[in-house]
Amino acid sequence: MLTLHTAPLLRRTPDGELTPDHAVLVSGDRIEAVGPLSELSEAYAGVRVRRWPGTLGPGLLHDGPLPAAPTPRERVHALLRIGVTAVLARHLTDPALRAAVDRSDLLVLPAAVPPTLFAGARADLAVHGEDDACLVTVVAGRIAHRRA
Repeated sequence: MLTLHTAPLLRRTPDGELTPDHAVLVSGDRIEAVGPLSELSEAYAGVRVRRWPGTLGPGLLHDGPLPAAPTPRERVHALLRIGVTAVLARHLTDPALRAAVDRSDLLVLPAAVPPTLFAGARADLAVHGEDDACLVTVVAGRIAHRRA
């Protein structure tokens, strides 16, 4: 199913230029297109639209040990709550933690790669509000965290 994610502002990289009135079109676990909301809405009439407040951008890469928590699942959820969609393999030496990461579909990378939104990339997105708090985390095209 196609979903158009949009917010008042979009950035293609974590530190990239803010662009108003843009959107990300997602099909399954992949990004189909990134561009002006008006153009994507017209080209994909009838598509499901998710309008988020704040700034839409790529999910974040976590480069460090996972946060402390009572269970591996809670350690992973702590990352999702801040917009993380990828972790480095070197921080997943505990088999139980690695299993929790795999179940969550977080991307496990051998080396740090800057996250970027582009057609064909895995649909890993995050929306951050004005206070920089993560409002939504999308992992491989599905909403994995949504702030209440």
